[in-house]
Amino acid sequence: MKGKLESLVDKNNLPAHIVIIMDGNGRWAKQKDLDRISGHREGMKSVRAVVNGAKELGVKNITLYAFSAQNWKRPKVEVDALMELLKHFLEKETEKLIENGIRLNAIGRLWELPQEVYKVLVNTIEKTSKCKEGTLTLALSYGGREEIIDAFKEMMSHGNIAGEDINQTNFSKFLYTSDLPEPDLLIRTSGEMRLSNFMLWQLAYTEIYVTKTLWPNFRKRHLIKAILNYQKRERRFGLTGEQVKKREVI
Repeated sequence: MKGKLESLVDKNNLPAHIVIIMDGNGRWAKQKDLDRISGHREGMKSVRAVVNGAKELGVKNITLYAFSAQNWKRPKVEVDALMELLKHFLEKETEKLIENGIRLNAIGRLWELPQEVYKVLVNTIEKTSKCKEGTLTLALSYGGREEIIDAFKEMMSHGNIAGEDINQTNFSKFLYTSDLPEPDLLIRTSGEMRLSNFMLWQLAYTEIYVTKTLWPNFRKRHLIKAILNYQKRERRFGLTGEQVKKREVI
């Protein structure tokens, strides 16, 4: 049964792709006098809630900023625990993803992941490859600047490309996200007002929603609030409001 809040969502104006910077695990743990790993473990519950909630709402693409290229600099004990949590999540959730028709995707410098984690990741991606109801993308060992550098290297490896042949459309084909729609909505939890090196190319015209809710407390109702806020906005893509209205009439 739909709740009152969910009934307000316009299913004809859903973001095709929502990306989330999951922030606040450490602060959540500190508030409860727990270690940081407990915060990351609790954050896994929010991942499940958001993935299931997005499916129920009809959102087809969710991308989660799970581990940044800069996170490798954190204390080894925390990095090791995060990798183990990721491995456990993938092993436990694979069948649930298949049951819900969710395809798993991953972007980033995946070759930097520990071998055993990488193997489990690839296995889950392969097992869910035929799922058609939606796509969950995990950004792992990911950095926006790193992605742009990798895309440029990949583009140049395809042979001599004249400067006049390089444009936004061609370049986008070499990004990690080439098979995904550009994000309509970015959600950042914990109240921080920065992009943290996330999808610097793709977020050019993305609507940004920041909530003070810490990630371990984030649930479907918070996702709905973000979508409702998104649906109140006028997306101009560089045009004036009058131009947008004329295009809608046409």
